Amino acid sequence: MTAVPCPPLRSASSPGHSRPIVFVVDDDVSVREGLELMIREAGWQPQLFGSAQEFLEHPRPELPCCLVLDVNLPGLNGLELQEQLADESHGMPIIFITGYGDVPKTVRAMKAGAVEFLTKPFDYDVLLRAIGDALERSRHALEQEQELKSLRAAHESLTPREREILLLVVAGRLNKLIADDLGISEITVKAHRGKVMRKMHARSLPDLVKMAARLHLLADSGQQG
Repeated sequence: MTAVPCPPLRSASSPGHSRPIVFVVDDDVSVREGLELMIREAGWQPQLFGSAQEFLEHPRPELPCCLVLDVNLPGLNGLELQEQLADESHGMPIIFITGYGDVPKTVRAMKAGAVEFLTKPFDYDVLLRAIGDALERSRHALEQEQELKSLRAAHESLTPREREILLLVVAGRLNKLIADDLGISEITVKAHRGKVMRKMHARSLPDLVKMAARLHLLADSGQQG
Protein backbone atom coordinates (compact mmCIF):
# COMPACT_ATOMS: atom_id res chain seq x y z
CA MET A 1 0.00 0.00 0.00
CA THR A 2 1.41 3.37 -1.01
CA ALA A 3 0.49 6.41 1.05
CA VAL A 4 0.94 9.91 -0.29
CA PRO A 5 2.05 12.38 2.44
CA CYS A 6 -0.53 15.13 2.92
CA PRO A 7 0.00 18.12 5.25
CA PRO A 8 -2.51 18.34 8.09
CA LEU A 9 -5.22 20.95 7.65
CA ARG A 10 -5.98 23.43 10.40
CA SER A 11 -9.37 24.27 11.79
CA ALA A 12 -10.29 27.91 12.28
CA SER A 13 -11.82 27.05 15.65
CA SER A 14 -9.23 24.56 16.94
CA PRO A 15 -5.60 24.59 18.06
CA GLY A 16 -3.06 24.43 15.25
CA HIS A 17 -1.73 21.07 16.43
CA SER A 18 -5.12 19.34 16.04
CA ARG A 19 -5.20 17.07 13.03
CA PRO A 20 -8.20 16.46 10.75
CA ILE A 21 -10.23 13.36 11.49
CA VAL A 22 -11.11 10.66 8.99
CA PHE A 23 -14.01 8.55 10.23
CA VAL A 24 -14.22 5.03 8.79
CA VAL A 25 -17.42 2.98 9.04
CA ASP A 26 -16.99 -0.55 7.68
CA ASP A 27 -18.01 -3.91 9.16
CA ASP A 28 -14.92 -5.61 7.69
CA VAL A 29 -12.16 -5.43 10.30
CA SER A 30 -9.40 -6.04 7.71
CA VAL A 31 -10.61 -3.03 5.69
CA ARG A 32 -10.71 -0.87 8.82
CA GLU A 33 -7.18 -1.88 9.80
CA GLY A 34 -5.82 -1.20 6.33
CA LEU A 35 -7.47 2.20 6.16
CA GLU A 36 -6.29 3.06 9.67
CA LEU A 37 -2.65 2.57 8.64
CA MET A 38 -3.08 4.56 5.43
CA ILE A 39 -4.81 7.44 7.23
CA ARG A 40 -2.13 7.63 9.94
CA GLU A 41 0.67 7.63 7.37
CA ALA A 42 -1.03 10.53 5.60
CA GLY A 43 -0.94 12.57 8.82
CA TRP A 44 -4.64 12.44 9.73
CA GLN A 45 -6.50 10.98 12.72
CA PRO A 46 -8.41 7.76 11.98
CA GLN A 47 -11.51 6.89 14.00
CA LEU A 48 -12.94 3.48 13.18
CA PHE A 49 -16.43 2.02 13.59
CA GLY A 50 -17.94 -1.33 12.69
CA SER A 51 -21.50 -0.04 12.27
CA ALA A 52 -23.43 3.12 11.48
CA GLN A 53 -25.03 3.09 14.91
CA GLU A 54 -21.62 3.10 16.64
CA PHE A 55 -20.65 6.11 14.55
CA LEU A 56 -23.87 8.01 15.36
CA GLU A 57 -23.30 7.50 19.08
CA HIS A 58 -19.79 8.99 18.87
CA PRO A 59 -19.37 12.77 19.39
CA ARG A 60 -17.86 14.69 16.49
CA PRO A 61 -15.50 17.55 17.42
CA GLU A 62 -15.31 20.82 15.49
CA LEU A 63 -12.36 19.83 13.34
CA PRO A 64 -12.04 19.28 9.60
CA CYS A 65 -13.34 15.76 9.07
CA CYS A 66 -14.81 13.39 6.51
CA LEU A 67 -16.39 9.97 6.46
CA VAL A 68 -15.21 6.90 4.55
CA LEU A 69 -18.38 4.85 4.52
CA ASP A 70 -19.20 1.32 3.39
CA VAL A 71 -22.54 1.08 1.58
CA ASN A 72 -23.50 -2.42 2.71
CA LEU A 73 -23.57 -2.37 6.51
CA PRO A 74 -25.58 -4.52 8.94
CA GLY A 75 -28.57 -2.70 10.37
CA LEU A 76 -28.47 0.93 9.22
CA ASN A 77 -26.76 0.89 5.83
CA GLY A 78 -24.46 3.53 4.37
CA LEU A 79 -27.09 5.30 2.27
CA GLU A 80 -29.45 5.50 5.26
CA LEU A 81 -26.64 6.93 7.38
CA GLN A 82 -25.98 9.51 4.65
CA GLU A 83 -29.62 10.57 4.84
CA GLN A 84 -29.42 11.00 8.61
CA LEU A 85 -26.25 13.07 8.40
CA ALA A 86 -27.85 15.29 5.74
CA ASP A 87 -30.46 16.27 8.33
CA GLU A 88 -27.75 17.67 10.61
CA SER A 89 -27.00 21.39 10.52
CA HIS A 90 -23.69 20.86 8.72
CA GLY A 91 -23.14 18.01 6.31
CA MET A 92 -20.00 15.92 6.57
CA PRO A 93 -18.22 15.07 3.27
CA ILE A 94 -18.71 11.38 2.55
CA ILE A 95 -16.63 8.98 0.47
CA PHE A 96 -18.46 5.73 -0.22
CA ILE A 97 -16.72 2.39 -0.61
CA THR A 98 -18.44 -0.83 -1.61
CA GLY A 99 -17.64 -4.37 -2.65
CA TYR A 100 -20.40 -4.35 -5.20
CA GLY A 101 -20.63 -2.37 -8.43
CA ASP A 102 -24.16 -1.12 -7.76
CA VAL A 103 -24.87 1.66 -10.27
CA PRO A 104 -28.26 2.78 -8.82
CA LYS A 105 -26.75 3.12 -5.35
CA THR A 106 -23.82 5.06 -6.79
CA VAL A 107 -26.15 7.51 -8.54
CA ARG A 108 -28.25 7.92 -5.40
CA ALA A 109 -25.19 8.54 -3.21
CA MET A 110 -23.64 11.07 -5.60
CA LYS A 111 -26.91 12.95 -6.03
CA ALA A 112 -27.11 13.20 -2.24
CA GLY A 113 -23.72 14.92 -2.17
CA ALA A 114 -21.15 12.15 -1.80
CA VAL A 115 -17.60 13.24 -2.68
CA GLU A 116 -16.61 9.92 -4.27
CA PHE A 117 -17.86 6.36 -4.71
CA LEU A 118 -15.15 3.68 -4.91
CA THR A 119 -15.50 -0.04 -5.54
CA LYS A 120 -13.32 -2.50 -3.59
CA PRO A 121 -10.51 -3.21 -4.19
CA PHE A 122 -9.92 0.49 -4.71
CA ASP A 123 -6.76 2.43 -5.53
CA TYR A 124 -5.37 3.88 -2.30
CA ASP A 125 -3.93 6.90 -4.10
CA VAL A 126 -7.38 7.72 -5.48
CA LEU A 127 -8.86 7.35 -1.99
CA LEU A 128 -6.15 9.57 -0.49
CA ARG A 129 -6.87 12.32 -3.01
CA ALA A 130 -10.60 12.02 -2.32
CA ILE A 131 -10.01 12.27 1.43
CA GLY A 132 -7.77 15.31 0.94
CA ASP A 133 -10.46 17.04 -1.13
CA ALA A 134 -13.14 16.15 1.42
CA LEU A 135 -11.09 17.50 4.33
CA GLU A 136 -10.42 20.73 2.46
CA ARG A 137 -14.16 21.09 1.84
CA SER A 138 -14.82 20.47 5.55
CA ARG A 139 -12.17 23.00 6.60
CA HIS A 140 -13.73 25.64 4.36
CA ALA A 141 -17.20 24.92 5.75
CA LEU A 142 -15.92 25.27 9.33
CA GLU A 143 -14.26 28.58 8.50
CA GLN A 144 -17.50 29.85 6.96
CA GLU A 145 -19.43 28.74 10.02
CA GLN A 146 -17.00 30.50 12.36
CA GLU A 147 -17.14 33.69 10.30
CA LEU A 148 -20.95 33.64 10.43
CA LYS A 149 -20.91 33.16 14.21
CA SER A 150 -18.60 36.17 14.57
CA LEU A 151 -20.84 38.19 12.25
CA ARG A 152 -23.94 37.34 14.27
CA ALA A 153 -22.15 38.28 17.49
CA ALA A 154 -21.14 41.64 15.99
CA HIS A 155 -24.71 42.32 14.89
CA GLU A 156 -26.03 41.42 18.33
CA SER A 157 -23.64 43.99 19.85
CA LEU A 158 -25.45 46.82 18.01
CA THR A 159 -27.97 48.93 19.87
CA PRO A 160 -31.58 48.96 18.59
CA ARG A 161 -30.95 52.37 16.99
CA GLU A 162 -27.75 51.14 15.33
CA ARG A 163 -29.58 48.15 13.89
CA GLU A 164 -32.21 50.51 12.54
CA ILE A 165 -29.52 52.66 10.94
CA LEU A 166 -27.85 49.56 9.52
CA LEU A 167 -31.03 48.47 7.74
CA LEU A 168 -31.55 51.90 6.23
CA VAL A 169 -27.90 52.24 5.16
CA VAL A 170 -27.79 48.90 3.35
CA ALA A 171 -31.12 49.78 1.71
CA GLY A 172 -29.29 52.67 0.04
CA ARG A 173 -30.81 55.55 2.03
CA LEU A 174 -28.70 58.73 2.24
CA ASN A 175 -27.78 60.15 5.63
CA LYS A 176 -30.09 63.14 5.16
CA LEU A 177 -33.05 60.91 4.28
CA ILE A 178 -32.32 58.59 7.20
CA ALA A 179 -32.30 61.63 9.49
CA ASP A 180 -35.68 62.70 8.12
CA ASP A 181 -37.08 59.17 8.47
CA LEU A 182 -36.00 58.87 12.11
CA GLY A 183 -36.50 62.48 13.18
CA ILE A 184 -32.88 62.96 14.23
CA SER A 185 -30.04 65.15 13.01
CA GLU A 186 -27.79 64.17 10.12
CA ILE A 187 -24.77 64.46 12.43
CA THR A 188 -26.35 61.90 14.76
CA VAL A 189 -26.96 59.58 11.81
CA LYS A 190 -23.30 59.86 10.80
CA ALA A 191 -22.20 59.07 14.35
CA HIS A 192 -24.42 55.97 14.52
CA ARG A 193 -23.30 54.90 11.07
CA GLY A 194 -19.65 55.14 12.11
CA LYS A 195 -20.34 52.98 15.17
CA VAL A 196 -22.13 50.41 13.00
CA MET A 197 -19.14 50.20 10.65
CA ARG A 198 -16.70 49.79 13.56
CA LYS A 199 -18.74 47.20 15.45
CA MET A 200 -19.40 45.17 12.31
CA HIS A 201 -15.74 45.48 11.24
CA ALA A 202 -16.92 46.68 7.83
CA ARG A 203 -14.30 48.40 5.69
CA SER A 204 -16.76 49.90 3.21
CA LEU A 205 -20.46 50.16 2.39
CA PRO A 206 -20.29 47.23 -0.09
CA ASP A 207 -18.63 45.21 2.68
CA LEU A 208 -21.49 46.07 5.04
CA VAL A 209 -24.06 45.12 2.40
CA LYS A 210 -22.40 41.71 1.97
CA MET A 211 -22.55 41.20 5.73
CA ALA A 212 -26.24 42.12 5.78
CA ALA A 213 -26.86 39.62 3.00
CA ARG A 214 -25.14 36.83 4.94
CA LEU A 215 -27.30 37.71 7.95
CA HIS A 216 -30.41 37.70 5.74
CA LEU A 217 -31.15 41.33 6.61
CA LEU A 218 -31.59 42.66 3.09
CA ALA A 219 -35.26 41.71 2.84
CA ASP A 220 -35.88 43.62 6.06
CA SER A 221 -33.94 46.62 4.77
CA GLY A 222 -36.03 46.62 1.60
CA GLN A 223 -39.14 46.97 3.70
CA GLN A 224 -37.55 49.94 5.46
CA GLY A 225 -36.74 51.74 2.19
